[in-house]
Amino acid sequence: MPTTAVNSPDSSDISSIIAGNRGKPGSLLRILEQVQEHDPKHYLSETSLRTVAQELELPLSHVYSVATFYSFFSLKPQGKHSIVVCRGTACHTRGSLTLLNEALEQLGIHGFKEEEENSATSLDGFATVRTVACFGQCALAPVVQIDGVVKSRMTIGKLVGILQKMKKEG
Repeated sequence: MPTTAVNSPDSSDISSIIAGNRGKPGSLLRILEQVQEHDPKHYLSETSLRTVAQELELPLSHVYSVATFYSFFSLKPQGKHSIVVCRGTACHTRGSLTLLNEALEQLGIHGFKEEEENSATSLDGFATVRTVACFGQCALAPVVQIDGVVKSRMTIGKLVGILQKMKKEG
């Protein structure tokens, strides 16, 4: 189970989210999405998962299995910014591993092992770097998504420039 966060949404916040979604198709997914969005570190803490399970009268194991099945849910605190590097075949052959390593170096993230986990967050909480299997934009490879915006035909120079600008802006 994930760790409990100090600033996670409290039970009244979660109750409000549940009330607005109760009985709707796919409500558990939407509730978990909104709880994660409401969290300052954009993740689902153990406390949040337990509250959702209790309020919906679902087994915690069911809520946890949904949260771990979908890749857009995080069980660890995320950075202020999100950098997602595509590691699909087209992106890989066009240099995405070099882009991934550069992003990690620029953010001071050491010891990341892609084969063990698909994300890492900088110690200062500035950014989380993740990998995905494919964005489905192979003709535009290599592709990197930064704060939800897909950047195509990415180069080391472009990536470094974007990261430096982000750091300067805070």
